[in-house]
Amino acid sequence: MDEETLNEIIKGCKAGKVKDQERLFNLYSEEMFGVCLYYSHDHSEAEDLLHEGFLKIFQHIDTYRYQGSFEGWIRRIMVNTSLERFRKERHLYPLSEVENTVEDVMEENIIGQISTRELVRMIQDLSPRYRMVFNLYAVEGYSHKEISTMLGITEGTSKSNLARARAILQRNVRQFFQTDNKTAR
Repeated sequence: MDEETLNEIIKGCKAGKVKDQERLFNLYSEEMFGVCLYYSHDHSEAEDLLHEGFLKIFQHIDTYRYQGSFEGWIRRIMVNTSLERFRKERHLYPLSEVENTVEDVMEENIIGQISTRELVRMIQDLSPRYRMVFNLYAVEGYSHKEISTMLGITEGTSKSNLARARAILQRNVRQFFQTDNKTAR
């Protein structure tokens, strides 16, 4: 879609036109659902986050100033909606300040053998606090300082949670391949 058409849809949404809101939802819902999946435990929770996020988009679309990427603006709302949900549910508790030194990096050929669906499921299986830190750092690219501010935890706790999330994911990947190899025999 060209920028001019997108701007027309945004203007229509600012005017409260339901047809343009529907067009905007249809344009971005699939990609934003993927974002919500990273921060949720399952599809149902991701759908809730998606709808809650789009309600916020429509309520606050008049604050979009046509500067920067509109998709980035929407994505940020989806991430913030997820953060708010987890804060309300009090899933984010600081853990110990001890930084785990596990920094093993999975080889690219291993990652290439895991389907996206399986990898997303493994991320969803992380505890909410580990999943949140992992996604903010590894997927969204936030620094530990930014994460600590967003979640109300220390930088050390953010680093510790990330290290633990990585260790759990690495263990789950190994188990996946061990189980997969046994069933292939």
